[in-house]
Amino acid sequence: MQLVKASRDALLKPLATVSGIVERRHTLPILANILVRKTGNRVSFVSTDIEVQITTHADFGVGDASESTTVAARKLLDILKALPDTGDVTLSLANKKLSVQSGKSRFALQTLAAEEFPTVAQPTEWNASLSMSQKSLKHLFNLVHFAMAQQDIRYYLNGMLLVLDGNQVRGIATDGHRLAYASVTVDSDNPRQEVIIPRKTVLEIVRLLDDSDAPVQIDVGANQIRFTFGDVELISKLVEGKFPDYQRVIPNGYTKHFSIGRDTLQRSLQRAAILTTDKFKGVRMQLGDHLLRISASNAEQEEAQEELDIDFGFDALDIGFNVSYLLDVLGNLKTDSVQWSVGDANSSALITVPDNADFKYVVMPMRI
Repeated sequence: MQLVKASRDALLKPLATVSGIVERRHTLPILANILVRKTGNRVSFVSTDIEVQITTHADFGVGDASESTTVAARKLLDILKALPDTGDVTLSLANKKLSVQSGKSRFALQTLAAEEFPTVAQPTEWNASLSMSQKSLKHLFNLVHFAMAQQDIRYYLNGMLLVLDGNQVRGIATDGHRLAYASVTVDSDNPRQEVIIPRKTVLEIVRLLDDSDAPVQIDVGANQIRFTFGDVELISKLVEGKFPDYQRVIPNGYTKHFSIGRDTLQRSLQRAAILTTDKFKGVRMQLGDHLLRISASNAEQEEAQEELDIDFGFDALDIGFNVSYLLDVLGNLKTDSVQWSVGDANSSALITVPDNADFKYVVMPMRI
């Protein structure tokens, strides 16, 4: 039975959309598969890892009959990528095998029954719903996602806190050494709600969203969140647990500030970072006499030093930071300059954008 007939690129688009969350190795073999479900000319592709589920649709089904099957996502994707971009590709199902044919190339892939594919049950009601542009949501996630923890035993740090509060949507992430906070304004008025979105879901959303004004619908439930945009629906479980009180982490009352060009500082730190080691990424920053001196050294007693002119007329300050944490924020911000606010050598630094209260980045000092 022929399921699909379409150009290679038309078929690749929905497959690439859903394949991002498919694990190469999993204890359940069917989770390496995608569910292909055809109803008339409507074809849906579904992938899941039990925690996250992505569904997308396309209108290139053949015939009026309905059929469903599952097939290895990576193999099908790799085959399609390797095919020449000429002529149509057909997917046919016969004898429990999915046939991929294009020109004189033909492949037969094993399938598993669609009935065995686990799909995520959705709640009948959502606690909050809002809409915003894909560009705004991607911008929000991009400003904080790099501060999420990875495989931390404090599991609630392995994700991003999403806060709905009136017409504000905030994203906060921390790994215990730095914290990123960003806020955007939306048109709707939402009841306050805080949920923790898993790291994998955040990264997948960033990958799938584009920089357009097209809307993305966000539905928040008790233990699930759903993003709907274009032909894509992504449903994810939420992380249970209590996120740290981010408002207590963000310092206020600092009186020592200076602004500096983002690109200039980023390049200086990148050069200094060459002489740090993979194990110890510390750089020393000395402030004083309208000068920022950045230095780094390693076990081979090699040294790097950079000097930048800044408007800093306060008492001298000598403080160390993990250079990776600084490069992360400078690489994700797209502004011309950043503002630093500092306390003493043992206090965290606050990095913000001049004349913009919607972004804050707190980084803890380290002993050099």
